[in-house]
Amino acid sequence: MLLFGGESSEHAVSISSARNVFAALDDTKYDVVLGYIDQSGQWWLLDNIMDQIDVIGLPQLLPVLGSGNFVTIPSSEVIKPNVILPILHGVNGEDGTIQGLAKLTHIPIVGSGVEASAVTMDKVTTKQLLEFNGIKTAPFEVHLSDEPYSSFHQLSEKLGSPLFVKPAREGSSVGVSMASNDEELSAAFATAHKYDGKVLIEKAIKGRELEIGVLGSGSDIRVSGVGEIVADREFYDYDSKYSAASETKVIIPADLPIKTRDKMRDIAKKAYLVLGCKGFARVDFFLSNDKDVYIIEANTLPGFTNISMYPKLWRQEGMTYSGIIDALISDALEK
Repeated sequence: MLLFGGESSEHAVSISSARNVFAALDDTKYDVVLGYIDQSGQWWLLDNIMDQIDVIGLPQLLPVLGSGNFVTIPSSEVIKPNVILPILHGVNGEDGTIQGLAKLTHIPIVGSGVEASAVTMDKVTTKQLLEFNGIKTAPFEVHLSDEPYSSFHQLSEKLGSPLFVKPAREGSSVGVSMASNDEELSAAFATAHKYDGKVLIEKAIKGRELEIGVLGSGSDIRVSGVGEIVADREFYDYDSKYSAASETKVIIPADLPIKTRDKMRDIAKKAYLVLGCKGFARVDFFLSNDKDVYIIEANTLPGFTNISMYPKLWRQEGMTYSGIIDALISDALEK
């Protein structure tokens, strides 16, 4: 079952990724069921993936806990997938909820389980766990929605200027702003708190944005080379990632000294293990101008859109798009 859509702000990104994955699945090897989650959270059985999905008249999907089955309504057709491939992003997709439902339904699911998904979805918890294990992240503060606001002066004394303000549990740079004064900081808090009651304030790291793919579980973990994001604007925001007019560049492999590249690959693998990831993840970094390496986050359900870094990294390693999907499904079934 290819599961996509979802309730989060990244609904459209999920559909775009799912279309690519569906096209890459070998239909001589897999019988693919399309499970679509609309933005209200209802599940539907689709025949194909269109740009505009109309669910009127389509059967709904309901999980039957403990059975390994879904049933459709109103026709009561039983669907028994061997594995769920979630191409979902954000809240109620990559935060452990779908993974928990798969576990209760007794169906294997591609990727990380409940714990790692929940931890990595929360940028604050991720940073705290990584820092505890000696892995450097950008210096930060946390703001909760019921707390008084700190002034720009107070925060910049600790973190420097400018500041990045972001929801703790969103992806694709949704709700992220940069602030250089009190007025911008107040607007940034308001924007971030639209998406989450917990907001992360981070030191702006001047340098390069780099990404690494990790694939596999247990003793069979592979780490890709390093790719670089060269954003077409001041920072890598949602439009820079997904707009048709974006001029952001993806450079693979990144031009790095061998020692730096190997260090980052070692850190990516360590972070993957520390966070409890399985199946796959994309680990994002800053390499500062003074050559310090900082982890930004680990994404346990990275995108598969036409511009997404994760599949590009593995194609550079000689894997086909279909080969990546095969490896992920095999890993889930082996787990």
